[in-house]
Amino acid sequence: MAELLDVSPTNYEHDTDVNLQLGELDFTSEDFLLDEVDVHIQENLEDEIVKEALKKGVDLRHYSKEIEQELLKVENESVQDYIKESQNIASLHRQIAACDTILERMEQMLNGFQGDLSSISTEIQSLQDQSIAMNVKLKNRQSIRGELSQYVDEMVIPETMIKSILECPVTEDDFKEQLHELNHKINFVKEQSFRDARACLDVKDILEKLKIKAISKIREFLLQKIYAFRKPMSNYQIPQNTLLKFRIFNEFLMANERHVAKEVRDEYIDTMSKIYYSYFKGYSSRLTKLQFEEAAARDDLMGVEDTAKKSFFSSKPTLKNRSTVFTLGNRGEILTAELEAPVIVPHAAAKNETRYSFESIFRSLQFALMDNCCREYLFLSDFFMVSGSGAQNLFESIMGKTLATFIKLMEENIQDSYDSIGIFLSAHVVYRYQSIMSKRNVPALNRYWDTILNLLWPRFEYIVSMNIQSVRECEPSKLGHIDNRPHYITRRFAEFSAAIVGINASFPNDRVNRVLGQLQAEVENFILKMAAEFPQRKEQLIFLINNYDMMLGVLVERTSDDSKEAEMYRDLLAARTQEFVEEILAPHFGGLITFVKDSEVYLERNQADKLQAEEKRVLQIVRGFNNDWKRALENINQDVMRAFTNFKNGTQILQGALTLLIQYYHRFQKILSQPVFRNLQIKHELINIHHVMVEVKKYKPTF
Repeated sequence: MAELLDVSPTNYEHDTDVNLQLGELDFTSEDFLLDEVDVHIQENLEDEIVKEALKKGVDLRHYSKEIEQELLKVENESVQDYIKESQNIASLHRQIAACDTILERMEQMLNGFQGDLSSISTEIQSLQDQSIAMNVKLKNRQSIRGELSQYVDEMVIPETMIKSILECPVTEDDFKEQLHELNHKINFVKEQSFRDARACLDVKDILEKLKIKAISKIREFLLQKIYAFRKPMSNYQIPQNTLLKFRIFNEFLMANERHVAKEVRDEYIDTMSKIYYSYFKGYSSRLTKLQFEEAAARDDLMGVEDTAKKSFFSSKPTLKNRSTVFTLGNRGEILTAELEAPVIVPHAAAKNETRYSFESIFRSLQFALMDNCCREYLFLSDFFMVSGSGAQNLFESIMGKTLATFIKLMEENIQDSYDSIGIFLSAHVVYRYQSIMSKRNVPALNRYWDTILNLLWPRFEYIVSMNIQSVRECEPSKLGHIDNRPHYITRRFAEFSAAIVGINASFPNDRVNRVLGQLQAEVENFILKMAAEFPQRKEQLIFLINNYDMMLGVLVERTSDDSKEAEMYRDLLAARTQEFVEEILAPHFGGLITFVKDSEVYLERNQADKLQAEEKRVLQIVRGFNNDWKRALENINQDVMRAFTNFKNGTQILQGALTLLIQYYHRFQKILSQPVFRNLQIKHELINIHHVMVEVKKYKPTF
């Protein structure tokens, strides 16, 4: 240690010389770089001390020696300090060596720890892999256990099921629940047997025996319920509702024993077919006896004059007015308030001696049929699990005989009927029942309704064609005395047309519009032929106006004000009214009217000079009007009052006549304002006629 700390001056100087020699620069060396020397010199020159020395002009060599001496002095002082602290330094050295030894042992220990941790990490990784493998095995075993447990549960037949199937009545809920489970197990075992599962052999016999027992009990129960339908005076809807509660029985039979299910279904079809046939045959037979005896006959036609007729069923003359054959009255309620009213009870109606029209009996029969068929179709679809064509075929197998009987009955009744309104109402009853069944989503009677309509419409057209022919063949000359009031044929047509148009608005039919248009054309021709029987044009117009007004009033009252039929008769009435107004004014104010028309022709042709010769004529017209206007208006009022039975129409015609007279007066006044009449000496009389026009405006008709 002493040798290490031996830093005597002699040695220091020697070392200094050596260092100086080593520090000399060899400018001939190949490794020397001039650029580096320049950089080194530049750095030294930038030193603050060097800069200061250069500023003072100090010799750098001398300055360098001073620096070296100062450095040597500092170094010697530092060595002395080290010598003084040599013991502390030696102690520090020993401590450092001891620490180094300790650290070496710690390093060895840590290296051992590192090796141990490496082996532990490997073991942990191995344990993690084992844990994952065990977890997968556990999940697989749990999955297998769940499926196997479910499989065993599905396969095993519990004691409660056996006891319920064998001992419980079929009406108890427990039996139905166990029957559902039994059906499930049968299907499961059947499925597993296809996979050759040996466990199926252990339960197959038991399931078969339970199935046979359940089928036997179900068959007996269902047949008993079906046989209950056959009891007299029984309401078959009650056992039907009971069967719907046990439709699971039919599902079980369909799934496991189809021939038993077919047996039950065939028994039900046979039973219900007989029940419906018997019921509707008896009901229709009793109901048709309640029809009015005063039904429309073959001669009850629009063109046949009213006479006392014999009854269709007896030789006694009826009190029926045949005009009611063409009137709707309150019969239209069958399409509104009475459409879904309760059916007619024959024995109650017979007891009260109540009689019904054709359409009322038709509605009651069809409503009873529709109601029962809707209920039956929905029951078949629900209980026997059929739909579409299958449900339709099953329905027809039950109701086919009944429907065929109904069609035959309807065909006979329709062919015997001459009540066109009754036939027409019946067709619209069918339309509404079709709509009701469509809303209920029951297509069971679609073909039946079409068949009935194919019977009704041709009959309706035939009856209307008979009326058309009767009107066509009606000769006015053979009707005896005629007057200008509305004719009975016109009244019948108006009532009939209003009834048909009003009903047809709900379900428009082109066939109806066509035959009604033909009838209307014949009635119009008849009206014109009747009008031609009057010798004077005025009477002809009165007859036409009365008939057109009556037809328009009936149509507006029964249908709507804007129908095309009402519009047509409104135009005809307006044209004939205008012509009639001209006719009633002509006898009293013909001179004024003729003068106005002639003068307007002259003015239109620029022949005003011809009016100069009319001064005397004008004077006669003005004075004659002043003298006779009140009497003329009274006569016109009386003529209108006698001619028109409709007060409103007569008032409108009279007002129209007065309005037209005022218009002629203003036209007359305009003509007199022409230059050719400038010197006419009747100014005071013109003033009188002006006052007359004011009075005319105030004139009120008296009926």
